Amino acid sequence: MKSKLLFIALLALGFSTVPAQSQTTVYAKNSDISDNLDLRAVASIFGESANLQDFERRLNDPKYQISNLDLNDDNEVDYLRVIESVEDRTHVVIIQAVLDRDVYQDIATIDVERDNSNKVVVQVVGNSYLYGDNYIYEPVYNVAPVIYTSFWITNYRPYYSTWGWNYYPTYYTAWRPYPIYRYRRNINVCINVNNHYNYVNTRRSYRAPALYQTRRSYGYETRRPNYSFSQRHANTSNRYELDQRRVATRESSRNQNVNNTNRYNSGRTTGTDRNYADNRNATVNRTNSERNYNNTNRATTPSRDNSPSVNTPARVENTQRNEVRRNSNENNSRVYSENRGNSNRTSAPVQRTEAPRSMPENRGGSENRGNTSRAQAPQRAESPRVNQESRGSQPQRENNSGSRGGNRRG
Repeated sequence: MKSKLLFIALLALGFSTVPAQSQTTVYAKNSDISDNLDLRAVASIFGESANLQDFERRLNDPKYQISNLDLNDDNEVDYLRVIESVEDRTHVVIIQAVLDRDVYQDIATIDVERDNSNKVVVQVVGNSYLYGDNYIYEPVYNVAPVIYTSFWITNYRPYYSTWGWNYYPTYYTAWRPYPIYRYRRNINVCINVNNHYNYVNTRRSYRAPALYQTRRSYGYETRRPNYSFSQRHANTSNRYELDQRRVATRESSRNQNVNNTNRYNSGRTTGTDRNYADNRNATVNRTNSERNYNNTNRATTPSRDNSPSVNTPARVENTQRNEVRRNSNENNSRVYSENRGNSNRTSAPVQRTEAPRSMPENRGGSENRGNTSRAQAPQRAESPRVNQESRGSQPQRENNSGSRGGNRRG
């Protein structure tokens, strides 16, 4: 029984690991084979190389990782070897992937040709099986590459790589292929942005295709004859057109996502506005009902305006206090004015009976009189009635002065 349980557990574990392995393998691959080697990067390192041997080294150096091709499905990046075919002023550099012992697959060619005016034209042509027909990049280097000087010398010998299956240089170490997004990020750093890489769909040299046919290798094509670019992508001529369609599809999907987002946001906004309007209407109805309720209560309760005007005890008391204060002030002002008038009247006969005084004494009396009148000025300002009575008493003073004059004459 225990052995059966152990056997079932091992079977379950085996079935659970199979999908994970297949998923990992698919994840390492890409949507298209041509995504694993950017020909612009190949043109960039070609212009930086000193010769074709240095160029092959740069293609396979793990530090740069220019290639991400794994055509033999051994989960390791294939080694790329370089061979050359030469005729007069035309050099055809062929890049081949080493798949097995004496099995190679052409990846791309580099046509280097010098015209009669010593102008050099370089074209990087992708293999039609991998990249489609007429997929060509024509680099324009900012500085003339040093590798040009090695092509047109006397006694030039075409380059032919000596490395092959399980026989690699010491600097080379195979690495696992990366996902496509990581490879693109790495390859963008390797491309020299000072140069220009123009896409063209015509081959300038008429000798280059003939030279290429003498060195052509197609080991991967024979293994998968029904997997060419035209069969992988219907109604698409080459990799450049595929990239254009990808960009268009990406833009359309992005616009569709933006439209969906706007629709979703607009729907949310409409719902919010609707809820806000409902809440506002409910609030207005509630306020109106409260107002109607208050008006009803006011109509049922007796109002102060309609009630008969009855003085409350507090108001009557305040009115009586004000009247008492007014009467007391009037009585005080009258008594004060009467007393002052009486005092003036009583002082007049005393002055009549006095004997005539000398001039200095009269002057002193006038000064005392002025001081007395100044001291009484504030009292005149406080009670207007007293001022009127004092004005009425002025004729008596004139009479007194007349009597004084009469006494002096007599």
